[in-house]
Amino acid sequence: MTISTGKDLTSDSSACVKNIHKASQPGNRSKRNRSRSKRRQIFCPMHGCQMDSVSPKHSIFGDRVEHLQQAGFDRGLANILMDQHTTISIPGEWLEKFWCMECDQAQWYRVKRYHRPDGSGAAQYFVELAAQELWQRVAGVHDPTGNPSVSEFTRKQAKAKGMVRDFKFIM
Repeated sequence: MTISTGKDLTSDSSACVKNIHKASQPGNRSKRNRSRSKRRQIFCPMHGCQMDSVSPKHSIFGDRVEHLQQAGFDRGLANILMDQHTTISIPGEWLEKFWCMECDQAQWYRVKRYHRPDGSGAAQYFVELAAQELWQRVAGVHDPTGNPSVSEFTRKQAKAKGMVRDFKFIM
């Protein structure tokens, strides 16, 4: 069974090709690119240059009322949340490792995201070096200074390649 539309298929296919050609022209492409999300504007606190992320985001958790108050919760809500849960993920705050080209090194930073009150424009970010006490409140990250309960001997042996070096066997 054949259905006739009354249109010439060859003219439709050429029109389709023309539309594809028009869509790929530079003027139309730039309109599409403007609607895409932009790169996060996170700048080095020392030099002011834009930094590149070299790790995933690691959420910060609060396990005391003081942690939630520092994050902007009022005392009453913080007390209610702590009564209901043992830990609360703090929204808009995380630890992330960034590479700064001026410093020529990667460091861990605490990032806080702020949205503009009127809801327009991109989010703003506040960046500071990660404090030592934050590592106890983050899931999925190893403390960069190492586990304090591990001895210096064990730490050196873990870094050694091959056999255990500091033992002398007597035969």
